[in-house]
Amino acid sequence: MNKLDWIQLCTAFVGSLGFGILFNIRGRRLLTAAFGGFLAWGLCLALGEWITTEPLNYFIVSLLVSVYAQVIARILKTPATPISITALIPLIPGSSLYYTMASAFQGLSDDFVVKAVATVEMAAALALGIIVVSALSRWRVKWKFSGLK
Repeated sequence: MNKLDWIQLCTAFVGSLGFGILFNIRGRRLLTAAFGGFLAWGLCLALGEWITTEPLNYFIVSLLVSVYAQVIARILKTPATPISITALIPLIPGSSLYYTMASAFQGLSDDFVVKAVATVEMAAALALGIIVVSALSRWRVKWKFSGLK
């Protein structure tokens, strides 16, 4: 890891910390949510070395960070959603959305379509990762309490 990677990781932590404060997360929950942002960006950088497609990278990171949020939520006895959302803040495709809109306003319709599809793919990958882990977690809890083991 080089110096730029460490700067990105620290920025991801601080950004997630800020959104955690905005979402009114306090105490240990806030620090674990912010560490989730650090973890999310670190995984994104690490997996980016091997996975060349951004949506797949975002999906896998979203899965892993959502599992982290579920585990932390069980340990801290708190809802997983605020931790998960706060931890995934660094992965929001803001620059991709910016360039999509810039292409639209400049009248570059071909470029706009390509960038819009890429932005939607990344956002959908994030959402799908959260949904899969949340559904599996609920299914596991339902299965556990129904007496089936």
